[in-house]
Amino acid sequence: MRRPTVGGDSGVEQATRFEAVVGLEVHVELATVTKMFCACAIDFGGTPNTRTCPVCLGQPGSLPVVNAAAVASAIRLGLALGCTIAPSSVFHRKNYFYPDMPKDYQISQYDVPICLGGELEIPTREGTRRVGITRVHMEEDTGKSLHVGTSGRIHGADYSLVDYNRAGIPLLECVSEPDLRSAEQARAYLAELRAIVLALGISDAKLEEGSMRCDANVSLRPVGHTVYGTRVEVKNMNSLRSLGRAIDYEIARQTDLLTAGDPVVQETRHWNEDAGTTSTLRRKEEVFDYRYFPDPDLVPVKPDPAWIDELRAGLPELPAARRARLASGYGLSTQQAATLVTSGLAGKLEEAAAAGAPPAEAANWLTNEVAA
Repeated sequence: MRRPTVGGDSGVEQATRFEAVVGLEVHVELATVTKMFCACAIDFGGTPNTRTCPVCLGQPGSLPVVNAAAVASAIRLGLALGCTIAPSSVFHRKNYFYPDMPKDYQISQYDVPICLGGELEIPTREGTRRVGITRVHMEEDTGKSLHVGTSGRIHGADYSLVDYNRAGIPLLECVSEPDLRSAEQARAYLAELRAIVLALGISDAKLEEGSMRCDANVSLRPVGHTVYGTRVEVKNMNSLRSLGRAIDYEIARQTDLLTAGDPVVQETRHWNEDAGTTSTLRRKEEVFDYRYFPDPDLVPVKPDPAWIDELRAGLPELPAARRARLASGYGLSTQQAATLVTSGLAGKLEEAAAAGAPPAEAANWLTNEVAA
């Protein structure tokens, strides 16, 4: 198949015949002191396989204990997104084999996650768009495979090594509804979610370093239809720019297939930033492939309602509310307010205004000189 023309004929064809349907799965690495189910410290770097113990290595007889700080972070994110906090949630074992999985299963949540429902409002060219949140659930991270060779990838590597220091680090997975219709909207969603995570202080959310990771589910359907097309999952986007490029490419690729009368295969694809293309990683698994079952070593999580109320009362001002307050209170443009909040300079503006500086001039200086 020829390379899809992103923004060319395929883009025009897609706009007139097909509608893109996009949902995002975002993993947030939590900034807790210890791992999700053991007392191993979370310190990056260091000698491989030194921050491990029988629990995170899955050795026989070891028993996991839930990290209460990770549960608190999950509840705070759920509250910030307007989710319902489950009175009782369950950990499941997600069974699959991969070298960086020392237990041969991942402790995650399946049909009873800690947070359900919710929504996130994002700014778009057409105005504010509401994106539904399916769920936020807790899980543990895997280890890290290191492929030694010219490319750094498993294909063509001379040999592979595994570092289990990362295994067991607490993650939150935030799954959106398939409510996004373009790469631009997907970027806006991820940027807004990242801003909320940073405001909550639960993660440093560095896309380029992997503490926030995003997978995109992309499909097409004829304009005006309600039935979803075949979904393709795209991985390995480590910036807002790469997320947008990958989705644009995948929309164009699927448009070419459908226009030619060829089927779209349900699969997981790998985004290659240098080539600007996606390639087949593996045929897409179904839920039953993972053989989920409740983890017998972990009791259900039942957060006290009073604790939830305490966490709700302690939520900071969220980015959308802060942007609106800056714009209305200081007479700033929407773009200025957004830049100040995103860059972390909103506090500097408020300090300058409190000291008597004209807010408009201070905002211009901060956005044009400091944030540039």
